[in-house]
Amino acid sequence: MNDKKSPRDKKVKDTVVAIVEEFFNSNSATILYLCSTSDGKQLTRGRLFKNWFDSYEYSNRFTMVTSTLVDEYGIDNIAALIIRNDNPKLGKILAEFGETIEMFSHKPTL
Repeated sequence: MNDKKSPRDKKVKDTVVAIVEEFFNSNSATILYLCSTSDGKQLTRGRLFKNWFDSYEYSNRFTMVTSTLVDEYGIDNIAALIIRNDNPKLGKILAEFGETIEMFSHKPTL
């Protein structure tokens, strides 16, 4: 809020990674998340989460797909999906995510 760069707190990254690891250790479901737009820093959050994922030592076990959607107010919204590569429905889930993003990317015609 004060236009100063946020300090990199490794504990935040470690906590988020631990939560995601625990989630995937418990099941093979998919994580779908949206970055909050409440303070206009959603693009920064999206880049940060992508960076965390790319630097994660076991990232090759997962697929992460991100997309930017512009809402009716012109606000960029970051949507992302993380799925285990051994998920038997991997192809179907990725296709459905892509189709849903595509649907929300176009204004309906009347």
